[in-house]
Amino acid sequence: MKRRIRSSRGFTLIELLVVLLILGMIAGIAGPSVMSYLGDSKAKAAKLQIEEFGNSLDLFKIDNGRYPDSQEGLQALVQAPAALGERWHGPYLKKKAVPKDPWNNEYQYVAPGQHGAYDLLSFGADGREGGEGESKDVVSWE
Repeated sequence: MKRRIRSSRGFTLIELLVVLLILGMIAGIAGPSVMSYLGDSKAKAAKLQIEEFGNSLDLFKIDNGRYPDSQEGLQALVQAPAALGERWHGPYLKKKAVPKDPWNNEYQYVAPGQHGAYDLLSFGADGREGGEGESKDVVSWE
């Protein structure tokens, strides 16, 4: 007697559609939470980076007796301004270039600032002043 080997059968179209529907529902429920979490993490990274800039700016001031002015900007932390000459003992950042914010925009630096010796901020996801949620500005004075 010959036995017939029965091949395993695959999934039906209905079963595949049900699985895809369930996966879509899970993504619809979890997706906004994950996106909100990612937006918060970028804002936290920008805040930490601003604090690191603050420490570097303080070291710059100790060496040079002043903070970089608005024209020199954060670039003075990685490259000596012409006006300082040999007093500059940098670079004051570990990287060779001033990093951009988590949204790939330049940090805004103003010295003297309205809120202190300098104001340092990121405009957030929208790249414009103001905003709400993920687009909210991340600032050095808060």
